[in-house]
Amino acid sequence: MTAPYYCGFDLGGTKMLCVILDANFEVIARKRKKTKGMEGAQAGLVRIVDTIRETIAEANLPLDGLKAIGIGVPGPVDMDNGIVHVAVNLKWKNVPLGSLLQDAFQCPVSVLNDVDAGVYGEFRVGAAVGAHSVAGIFPGTGIGGGFVYDKQILRGKRHTGMEIGHTRIASTDHTSGMRMSGTLESEASRLAIAANCAKLAYRGDAPTLAKTTGTDLSEIRSKALAAAVKGGDEHVEQIIRRAARTVGFSVVNLIHLLTPEIIVLGGGLVEALSDIYLEEVKKTVDANVLECYADTFKIKLAKLGDDAGAIGAGIWGSEHAKMLPVATNPANA
Repeated sequence: MTAPYYCGFDLGGTKMLCVILDANFEVIARKRKKTKGMEGAQAGLVRIVDTIRETIAEANLPLDGLKAIGIGVPGPVDMDNGIVHVAVNLKWKNVPLGSLLQDAFQCPVSVLNDVDAGVYGEFRVGAAVGAHSVAGIFPGTGIGGGFVYDKQILRGKRHTGMEIGHTRIASTDHTSGMRMSGTLESEASRLAIAANCAKLAYRGDAPTLAKTTGTDLSEIRSKALAAAVKGGDEHVEQIIRRAARTVGFSVVNLIHLLTPEIIVLGGGLVEALSDIYLEEVKKTVDANVLECYADTFKIKLAKLGDDAGAIGAGIWGSEHAKMLPVATNPANA
């Protein structure tokens, strides 16, 4: 009998990550690719399917051992019907991702918000094991939020929530792909940081960054920013610290609204610049949270690193497989 295994998939704005989990939720294979999100939903689906198949094949696993897929995507989703309502950074709208993947692999598929998946992963096997309520903020290409309450992902009747990146936090006219300006994403995402740092490189105020990436936004990624800080680009560090403080104010808002027991900071940007983010977020929260909440929470870095979303999606998919219908491809009937 083929040993069961599960697939967890993290679809990000710039990269996609596929992991294969065994029955104990240990990662036994992984594969990473660029998302190429501007190619559209159809090309994206083909790329997702190909990546899953390649990961399984490279691990020498039989396809009939795949018992469930969980996939995290950036933006609000209908978890019951597996529909991606909006993925701003991918230009996706109302994509029935769950049924399309079920048709391709003939197994149950769970579709989650990517940060919900990451927070769930940290809750199950990472920094927040055993917590009653866990909030997460994951800065990346955009900024996503997630919340696990009493072992369940917090959501509405038809949509997942916690779109904290699209909440207004400043009075600027900066935008991030939507009409409302001054959002957390427009002020503190990696893309926003990169845009400001590109100006520094152009003006000669960030010599290390100018040498390694120049002014190309697509190349000013988390590791390049960390290298610039290490190389002495003080103005780059100031921009990153300002963005981290902005994230800190959003953490204050979360504490005042939902009183999470643990707040997890994750994603590639935080992983690459963990000391700066933890320092600035904690200082901002300590200085601004209401006194009565001061000893009710802990702020932690994600333990699972950049794998959090894929692992969390895979675990959620495995645990909810029995609740989901399996699509049948008429061609295979």
